[in-house]
Amino acid sequence: MPVRWRRGPLVALAVLLCAVVGVVTWLLVSDGDSGDGTGDQARPPATAPRPGPGAPPQAPVPVTVVKIDNVAAARPQTGLDGADVVYVEPVEGGFTRLAAVYSSGLPDVVGPVRSARESDVDLLAQYGRPSLVFSGAAPEIEPVLAGSSAVLVRQRDAPEAFFRDPARPAPHNLYVRPALVPQGSGPGPGQVLPRGDAPRDGTPVADHVASFANSEYRFTWSQESGRWLVALDGSPLVSAGAGQASAETVVVQRVEVVEGAQVRDASGSPSPVVHSVGTGDATVLREGKRYDGTWSRPSAGDGTRFTTASGEPLPLADGPVWVVLLPR
Repeated sequence: MPVRWRRGPLVALAVLLCAVVGVVTWLLVSDGDSGDGTGDQARPPATAPRPGPGAPPQAPVPVTVVKIDNVAAARPQTGLDGADVVYVEPVEGGFTRLAAVYSSGLPDVVGPVRSARESDVDLLAQYGRPSLVFSGAAPEIEPVLAGSSAVLVRQRDAPEAFFRDPARPAPHNLYVRPALVPQGSGPGPGQVLPRGDAPRDGTPVADHVASFANSEYRFTWSQESGRWLVALDGSPLVSAGAGQASAETVVVQRVEVVEGAQVRDASGSPSPVVHSVGTGDATVLREGKRYDGTWSRPSAGDGTRFTTASGEPLPLADGPVWVVLLPR
């Protein structure tokens, strides 16, 4: 007797098989599609992300650092306006010295050039192997500098690159043509001090003051230029031929400062050494706002990162940066 199939189960099985085939086909065809006709291939490419913690290092870029005199007799300085980053370092007697970092371009002339300090060794290690242009150093500091990662450039190392301005008194009259010095290289300013969008919060401020024992820096927000204008001891800090020095971002980085390798100035004041590796409080000024938070730098080879009080990343704005290393 022939077998007779029951139509009910057969139809149900056929419907189920068709449904499975349809779902699989839809998944294969629409993989990566949003369902509204704007799949991945139809979307515009996303902006390339900035390197974050753990990201592979970028290719080295040219980096030249010049130590610049900052006493009254040295003003106005030359070439400050061309720096990507300017560090304000405490030195003997409560005064300051500048370390100007050049990577995106080199001014024709920078100066007045002055001496290096022990603080420069750790501070500049985050830039890899930069050229460090300086006028000299105390004998006790020379071995420390020789053991640093920097390419040391004094007048005796590249005599053709240096000259003195007879219209100024020594030692505030030594200048350098950066294009003629040996070129260093390493991570660029954007890697050492990461850039990005500002956090959501911030306190609008018109100006901010950072005071050392014998120096006072005032940063005033200019809505017209979109930058912070730099003043020192009550007067605009001028870069010759370019007007008042300014920055897109100002960082006031509170650091531990200790006495150095038994070095003292002519008045007997000890030479301070800045600990730029570690962590501490920081204030970041950008786009007319103030952000309070912390800075962190685990080792000398690492760049410096900033976070808000709530732990949110606090990147800097694109453009020139001033970093004030202010004793705690």
